[in-house]
Amino acid sequence: MADAHSTEVRYRTRYRDRGCGFGCASFFLVLTAGILLSLFNAAVAIGASVRVPLTESNLTVAGSVGAKGKAVAVLPDYAEGRVGGNQNFFNSSTTMTIWVAEGTTVVILGHQDGAPAIDLHLELR
Repeated sequence: MADAHSTEVRYRTRYRDRGCGFGCASFFLVLTAGILLSLFNAAVAIGASVRVPLTESNLTVAGSVGAKGKAVAVLPDYAEGRVGGNQNFFNSSTTMTIWVAEGTTVVILGHQDGAPAIDLHLELR
């Protein structure tokens, strides 16, 4: 128990350290699964898309990992050409390349030609 004359200073922070977050997880995913898939010249993608009510816009969240030439190609057709694009209301694209492996994540809010009202996309190529 500290007395009134103690010089011990205790700092409190508002936010807790939450580890390395999504960026670190994607690094290890590309490093392990991406390089393993690239040995077989394959890539895997998962994504979901939902139509925004009363509009012609969709909210799409998709990600892929695998061989460098195939990682973007396995994304859903309506999201494939929008990686790194600015043609939507909101586009958050991230790619990470490690040697022969690549990982891609994309979050898009906007009009997407060919996007169904509800879609769950899973592909291994």
